[in-house]
Amino acid sequence: MSDRYAVIGNPVAHSKSPWIHAEFARATGQDIEYLRLEAPLDGFGRTVEEFRAAGGKGANVTLPFKEEAFRHCAALSPRARAAQAVNTLIFDSAGVRGDNTDGAGLLRDLTANLGRAIAGRRILLMGAGGAARGVLGPLAEAGAARIVIANRTPAKAAQLVASHPRAPLEARGYEALAGNSFDLVINATSAGLGGGSVELPEGIFRPDALAYELVYGRDTPFLAFARAAGAAACDGTGMLVEQAAESFFLWRGVRPQTAPVIAALRVR
Repeated sequence: MSDRYAVIGNPVAHSKSPWIHAEFARATGQDIEYLRLEAPLDGFGRTVEEFRAAGGKGANVTLPFKEEAFRHCAALSPRARAAQAVNTLIFDSAGVRGDNTDGAGLLRDLTANLGRAIAGRRILLMGAGGAARGVLGPLAEAGAARIVIANRTPAKAAQLVASHPRAPLEARGYEALAGNSFDLVINATSAGLGGGSVELPEGIFRPDALAYELVYGRDTPFLAFARAAGAAACDGTGMLVEQAAESFFLWRGVRPQTAPVIAALRVR
């Protein structure tokens, strides 16, 4: 019988994870089955435990349950603790272990796939919610010269800065960005999901800057703004595949090749 994994979210019918993990399994010779599980908004923990009791080996967690998954786990990786959110569950005899592969996925897409150095660069991270928390630690550890976290509520950005006291971080409101420019601008807000945009001042992009949208599979107003300003622009398709590959490695001990899957996903 195939080992069973799942992605748990609400909604979850749109998730590309089953296709991605099926491609990984085919390429690496792993015998797995990967399901979509839509948990009731008040039933995440119950869904996890029912799947585990039925023999599930692990799960990915997507919106809106990453913070609840963090609270559900009996053990947490350091990067899950730093993010205070979990997107990967590992089931074993000790219970449910949690990890967060989002930051590792973003970092690998930026450096290995897009050829962008992080060390010594100035980064603007837009948003201070769960998505921003998931990627902040790995970006800081990669040696960024400065990371400015911008949020409509600056106090929330300041809380995120305070949670990483040794990192070169700064919190600002959007109105305080005028006169600043960055090598990398990451949109970790929810605006892209609804087709909204965040107002950024002119000159925000340095020469050869990259605008990176965590949302995947759509051309958001943020990406259009970046291209109009002369910056390179990329959506989160590569991050999606890379974070999935990190989860696959945690579960199976095999790291799949990602480039063919990213290329295929972009044309699906």
